[in-house]
Amino acid sequence: MRIHVATDHAGLEFSQRLQQHLTEQGHEVVDHGPREYDALDDYPSFCINAALGVARDERDGVAALGVVFGGSGNGEQMAANKVRGIRAALVWNESTATLAREHNNANVISIGARQHPLEDAIRFIDLFIATPFPGDERHVRRVAQLGEYELTGGIAGKHVDEL
Repeated sequence: MRIHVATDHAGLEFSQRLQQHLTEQGHEVVDHGPREYDALDDYPSFCINAALGVARDERDGVAALGVVFGGSGNGEQMAANKVRGIRAALVWNESTATLAREHNNANVISIGARQHPLEDAIRFIDLFIATPFPGDERHVRRVAQLGEYELTGGIAGKHVDEL
């Protein structure tokens, strides 16, 4: 599987170790940066580029997921979720890693590199990658509603307030 990875300065060392782990697991890793430490770098472009990579691969029929992280994972998740078709989930334990895939068909995982030991974060990522979306009707319906809103600003048959 192709895995798109992005971080900021807070997760640079983690990113390097994670990429090595993913490569050893047989995944094709695409590093969206940064590649060197800069305490003043900005995560949005790195994470948006990783999310764009996932979205392009999905469009082209390539099996791909994304991993974004920073100090907390919050901003990185927000950045990735700005890309059409991306469902980025902030993960903090094994359950949220598997449920993100099983219930939300998440295609990007976000983790706080300063919130977890490396071994735990790698376990969450491995679970996320290994967990398929089972396609239960209720989850397919809900994911479709998110996509519909993203494209149209509404959800057919549902009340959605206007901005």
